Amino acid sequence: MEKKNLDWANMGFGYIQTDKRYVSNYKDGKWDDGALIDDANIVINECAGVLQYAQTVFEGLKAYTTEAGHIVTFRPDLNAARMADSAKRLEMPVFPEDRFVDAVVQVVKANAGYVPPYGSGATLYIRPYMFGSNSVIGVKPADEYQFRVFTTPVGPYFKGGAKPITICVSDFDRAAPHGTGHIKAGLNYAMSLHAIVTAHANGFDENMYLDSATRTKVEETGGANFIFITKDNKVVTPHSDTILPSITRRSIMYVAEHYLGLEVEERDVYFDEVKDFAECGLCGTAAVISPVGKVVNHGEEICFPSGMEKMGPITQKLYDTLTGIQMGHIEAPEGWIKVIE
Repeated sequence: MEKKNLDWANMGFGYIQTDKRYVSNYKDGKWDDGALIDDANIVINECAGVLQYAQTVFEGLKAYTTEAGHIVTFRPDLNAARMADSAKRLEMPVFPEDRFVDAVVQVVKANAGYVPPYGSGATLYIRPYMFGSNSVIGVKPADEYQFRVFTTPVGPYFKGGAKPITICVSDFDRAAPHGTGHIKAGLNYAMSLHAIVTAHANGFDENMYLDSATRTKVEETGGANFIFITKDNKVVTPHSDTILPSITRRSIMYVAEHYLGLEVEERDVYFDEVKDFAECGLCGTAAVISPVGKVVNHGEEICFPSGMEKMGPITQKLYDTLTGIQMGHIEAPEGWIKVIE
């Protein structure tokens, strides 16, 4: 498919409507066959479950053009499995994982003209999501659901390189113990909106959320997991039942151990020890790794030795290796890359 005439090099990280999206409906206890459609608009009842009680879950992944010219996605099977876990937690029917991957493939193929060319710095963002679609006025799960996948080309998360950011320790809680912090539900992100607007108003780029039970342990930000590098180059990531299991983080930990030969550890990370780390980063689909240069806790500054000018050396190696795998420079572990065309 011929590429669309878009300004790939100057594209921002926003929504651009593409030609096709995938839709499947759940009714009378089963999913229909699903189809690609043209209409980007959704018509639902004013009393739909998603509007009344926020019964919705979603995923995010990307399609890339590799150096060899192939269009690929990165570990979509893990997105399918995570959405299944999210759906179960909100009493929603699971969309079959094999059909999830097939829907992603169909939508990317149908919008291949919007997959940015190799070397442009842009990618095709893929958003699968599901919501309660029939009317629900009593507090209960919906009976009917819609699963959809749309795509949008996006520019690089960072313009002009990944400069370290400054984050603050939030006074707000992101997730409750035994709550929904471990799933990708829309309601979790709604919870974070006031906190991130407050952080931005105070001059910070992001929040560091502590555990809500004791407020002594590092959890995550509103939309990314933390990774820390010790002074002896061990890669550490927080463990918690209220942290979203990031596919990027899981991949980074594998790359650290099996490609770079580094020691890795997933464990409780107490805020008191943050000052002792050499490097810090936020990891997620959008930016892969966002380096953190400074953490501010009510005026007290923790400055990482890696500084505010560039990624730390270990973080940079992790970033380069993972993006090299995604773009086809470096051989991927089996099953990580799904070739679409």
